[in-house]
Amino acid sequence: MRVLIVEDEPLLAEGIRDGLRLEAIAADIAGDGDTALELLSINSYDIAILDRDIPGPSGDEIAKRVVASGSGMPILMLTAADRIDDKASGFELGADDYLTKPFELRELVLRLRALDRRRVHSRPPVREMGGLKVDPFRREVYRDNKYVALTRKQFAVLEVLVAAEGGVISAEELLERAWDENADPFTNAVRITVSALRKRLGEPWLIATVPGVGYRIDAEAGAQLTGQEDRPSA
Repeated sequence: MRVLIVEDEPLLAEGIRDGLRLEAIAADIAGDGDTALELLSINSYDIAILDRDIPGPSGDEIAKRVVASGSGMPILMLTAADRIDDKASGFELGADDYLTKPFELRELVLRLRALDRRRVHSRPPVREMGGLKVDPFRREVYRDNKYVALTRKQFAVLEVLVAAEGGVISAEELLERAWDENADPFTNAVRITVSALRKRLGEPWLIATVPGVGYRIDAEAGAQLTGQEDRPSA
């Protein structure tokens, strides 16, 4: 999951971002409305976290534009405006959830995951592919009913691959979806993480490398995968 935090208090924004990263949620920060609109125009986000009172276009204006775009991206308003009238106007503008300050980070994480589950109505809470079960809410992975311990980043990468339902995901897209805008585009972090993830999931290999293109989950052909690109050292 990748979210945009629109918050003009730097320490608070950075604290939220760092806390979300510990939960395998990639996050970018926009300190004003103009930056938020720019980031929304060039990046793909799963959820926007909006403070209403920010410099430039307000959080309300950003919410209106998100709704008007037809993207369907959920909006969580995170603001000090806590009156019932404030909440009512926020929902009327298109907010999908509303959390007032001060707040517990754990509650924010739970609300984000709930919004993400509802984002694609046809997506089941637990994804299953060829003996692999991924529970995004509990952050648990099982293969052939055996628990597989993953790091936060490995889980984030697996979540993106499984969501593609066998489609190929490029290294660049994995970097964008599982890391954030501060990730070095020339890093080998994706290759290293995929290699470690493949080993954690065990044989037959479920993650296939498509040379020159990216990676995909190949549950059916996992046992028959051959070639240097499908070995665990990839």
